[in-house]
Amino acid sequence: MFTGKRKVFGITLASAMLLAACGGGNTGGTADSGSTSEAPSTDTAISSSKETVSTEKVKLSFWDENAGPDRTPIWEELISRFEDENENITVEYFGLPKNDAKSKIDAAIAAKDTPDVASIQTSWLPEYSIREALYPLDDLFKDSDLNGKINQGAIDFNKEIVRDGGLYGIPYTQNLDIIWIREDLFKEAGIEAPETWDEFFKDVDEMTTDDVYGYTIRGGAGGSLQLQRLMYAYSGITDYVKEDGQATIDDPMHVDFLKKYFELYQKNTPQSDITNGYKEMVATFDTGKAAMVHHNIGSFGEHSKALEPDQFEAIPLPKSEKGNYVVEGGNTIGISLFAGTEHPEEAFKLAEFLNNAESQSYWNEKVGQIPTNSDVMDQAWIQDAQHLKVAFSVYDDPTTELYEPPFYLPDYRSILDNQVDAGIQSVMAGDMTVEEFLAEWAESIEASAAKYKDAFE
Repeated sequence: MFTGKRKVFGITLASAMLLAACGGGNTGGTADSGSTSEAPSTDTAISSSKETVSTEKVKLSFWDENAGPDRTPIWEELISRFEDENENITVEYFGLPKNDAKSKIDAAIAAKDTPDVASIQTSWLPEYSIREALYPLDDLFKDSDLNGKINQGAIDFNKEIVRDGGLYGIPYTQNLDIIWIREDLFKEAGIEAPETWDEFFKDVDEMTTDDVYGYTIRGGAGGSLQLQRLMYAYSGITDYVKEDGQATIDDPMHVDFLKKYFELYQKNTPQSDITNGYKEMVATFDTGKAAMVHHNIGSFGEHSKALEPDQFEAIPLPKSEKGNYVVEGGNTIGISLFAGTEHPEEAFKLAEFLNNAESQSYWNEKVGQIPTNSDVMDQAWIQDAQHLKVAFSVYDDPTTELYEPPFYLPDYRSILDNQVDAGIQSVMAGDMTVEEFLAEWAESIEASAAKYKDAFE
């Protein structure tokens, strides 16, 4: 069974240099099943972005996997800038709602009707590369001006989690889960921000009043991803699936944590949390109905629109019961080309543009996440951002460890999206115990890991 090497790909604020990760790429064999789209042959693949690009009029399609009123205008601006610099290329933007993006791209791959370029979550790369839906970027990246500037740890991680060890996505942003607190409400209550898990549960209870809930839970779509990041941050476990194929999802420490966590529901959280997705959860926090919310640094943009700077701040998820920070590896999003593109040179030109320093700076400053291009790291907005300082403090902590979800399992995300999200609601509704919920989750992961082992080893 493929097991990725654990690594920390952080960015040191003090030196403004990207940390290289340890470990090499996976050397597993090439997948031989599930292909829906022909990968380009070596004869037709372009070898370098430095080659002369045709001046022929070209139209590209770009799909955004997290479209909405906050992020769509950012992409549209960047596309406009790209078209101004490349008069022979036009780019058609197509925004996919985050909750539907994966299924729509899946359908496009099945129908062999994929875009030229897309923003793709790292966890999707293993499945799409096995299906030979993505264009291999190794040769292009090797000869690109981006080579040496993009966080090498993130590049290595993306190559390590795919079956053939190739590069299929160039990360343009890095994220980290944190807790947002209403600084103004905490100050008014005379309560300090929590630094330990015990303090977290105590503060949630103490911040709950007749008018304000201490916390808000994401019980709707996407809740599973957040839940597992909380669980591993609490337990300090770094093996998601052990060498013997056993999942650690149902570890007793996770059982204990979730029992305390779900006891908050309706006592310290809104009743509507059982169906709340991202937007509802953030709205509950931004309107002052909840004093704390667990999300990531990427919701900074929305908080900053709704609140004054002194009304909110980021704090790290508390250290684990083992005394260190444990965060999820591979928490990046990248630009990928699809194998079906008829214009790989122009498509890669767009990928390069979206990953250059100016574009990454524009996108990440607006959203509030960490760029991966080293040329951006000394810019003032990064040095001054409180939530980024928190993220750097976690990534740069010498004791911080990563746990790596089994991205290599083709149905990893479908288990989370289709089974675990629904299971969270069953627990919150009282229809399932925490033990039953985690046992079913672990069984699904273990079954998937066993099938993967049978197929590829």
